[in-house]
Parts: sequence; C-alpha cells; structure tokens
Amino acid sequence: MNSLCKRLLPLLQILYPWLPSFAKGLWNHEAGPKTIFFWAPTIKWCLVIAGVTDLRRPAEKLSTSQSALQNMALFFTGLIWTRYSFAIRPINYNLASVNFFVSTIGLYQLSRKFKYEL
Repeated sequence: MNSLCKRLLPLLQILYPWLPSFAKGLWNHEAGPKTIFFWAPTIKWCLVIAGVTDLRRPAEKLSTSQSALQNMALFFTGLIWTRYSFAIRPINYNLASVNFFVSTIGLYQLSRKFKYEL
C-alpha cells in the first residue's frame, strides 16, 4: 500500500493545481477523498446497491430464517452507525446517508417478507 501511495503522490501533485477552487475545498476537507472517512462509506454504497437489486426478487423466494436475521442485522447496524456518524468529528454525512439507506433497505426487506408470510 505504501508503494502505491508513493506512485500516486506525484500524479496528485500535478492534478491539484488544476482543480477548481470549490474542488480544492472538498479535496482538503477533514472527510475528503484523502481520508478513510470518504472511502469507507463510498465503498459501502455497494451494499445499498446490492440491497436495491435484491428488491427485484419475489418475496416468496426470500428465505425466512436467513432473510430475517440478515435484514434485522442490516436494519440495526444501519441505525447504530447512522447515529455514530453524527457523534464523531468531523461529522460524516456520507457515512450517515449510506447507513440510513442500509437500514431502510433492511427494514423494507423485512416488511416484504413478513407481509408475504401473513
């Protein structure tokens, strides 16, 4: 990883002067693209995309035991991490939004399955 950073550093130093002023503010922000506070939630959006694509599956195809446990876990961890993202400094709105959507997807899948079971 260190060698990758060393190879990318000259490229970033060349590109930085060309950035518009509003992009420089974002680039240098405490939760900007140079930090894990940016990349962790950005990659976590894949989990939301997977949940959205899973909505196309019919409710009768969802496993009761597996679906209930996984979606309950998604729902509760999404809520916990949404709250946490407002407690940490810097406040990370990207982390809050991705976890809110993870929680929403989990709750919606749970409701689909229970509605089908009834």
